[in-house]
Amino acid sequence: MTRHEVVITGIGLVSCLGEGPEAHWTALSAGAAPVVDETTFAPWTVHPLPRLNLDAQIPKKGDQRQMEPWQRLGTYAAGLAIDDAGARDLVADMHLVVAAGGGERDVALDEQVGAELANANQAGARLNEMLATGLRPTLFLAQLSNLVAGNISIVHGVTGSSRTFMGEESAAADALRIAHARLSEGRGETALVGGAFTAQRWDMILLYKGHEGQHRGPHAPLSQRGGMILGGMGGFLLLETAAHARARGARVLARLDAVASDAVRRSTRGESAAAARALLPRVAPDGVQAIISGASGEPAAWAEEEAFLRDLDAPVRRPANLIGHGVEGAFPAHVALAALALSKGGFYAPMDPADAGSAAAAPDRILVTGFGQWRGEALAQLSRAE
Repeated sequence: MTRHEVVITGIGLVSCLGEGPEAHWTALSAGAAPVVDETTFAPWTVHPLPRLNLDAQIPKKGDQRQMEPWQRLGTYAAGLAIDDAGARDLVADMHLVVAAGGGERDVALDEQVGAELANANQAGARLNEMLATGLRPTLFLAQLSNLVAGNISIVHGVTGSSRTFMGEESAAADALRIAHARLSEGRGETALVGGAFTAQRWDMILLYKGHEGQHRGPHAPLSQRGGMILGGMGGFLLLETAAHARARGARVLARLDAVASDAVRRSTRGESAAAARALLPRVAPDGVQAIISGASGEPAAWAEEEAFLRDLDAPVRRPANLIGHGVEGAFPAHVALAALALSKGGFYAPMDPADAGSAAAAPDRILVTGFGQWRGEALAQLSRAE
């Protein structure tokens, strides 16, 4: 089978550092400080999203109102990627691959149900009654993950094939892997792929607090805290076959050489690191020059990734110290940062104390890692475009 080279021509990136490639390059190259909110959800810290001019990417107020915040973020970031690639005239044939969560909960109803069940004699019957009268039919629709893809299709006119993946960090890695595979196998010429996550949500904080993987208290460096700090994040990429990009005279940011993913149970120590080592020859057969790490700070995942990184003689940058962990948005956002560095002919200043001392010349290749906070090992290799 003939393999087609796949390149990145557009980046849609939103984090606490701002929106767009230039804002992130400026901040991260200069050694930006973390942007955090330590009070709204105390004792938990979050990396908040910047204020967005939603009208710029979602012009109809009715569309904005019917979306939850994470849907608006994903639709906004997707539009940024399309514009960055100059690809508005390509959307009719563009594949769409999205990594999505399960929607946002009605926290007020959750609190009401919990309070009443605490004192109910027949908790089961009372729960059924409250769910029957408290949930709106539209609330169920709002939980459908593919509404992110649906809104991108409606707002931006992306009407090629559409796929949505769920499964936290693994969803994001598989979304990129599938999009890359389709284009490299000749099953399309353009693809819009990415994910989004909003951290300023009590339901997410309580969910991840449940397995004690979250850092409690004010911000502390990623490598010194033993827990995640969640970060609002939208990351989308416009992929094209190299031939298609050349034919339309598109600016190419980087070549996406390979993407691979796996998911092990992590029932024994070292199992996750071994899985990542097994993926490495498929992704980076010519060695590793520089690394953008997907480390979240979750203790078990951190130990596994650090074991994997010790085998690689290359400078590492850990964005989660500055922008938090964006779950479904993290892997595409980190791939976007790698593409951005390659397009600029440079690399980033250390982002975490663990990065210090690892000076980096301008790399020709960058490896992006993904170690999900529960499971989900993934690697992507990007190289400088010729």
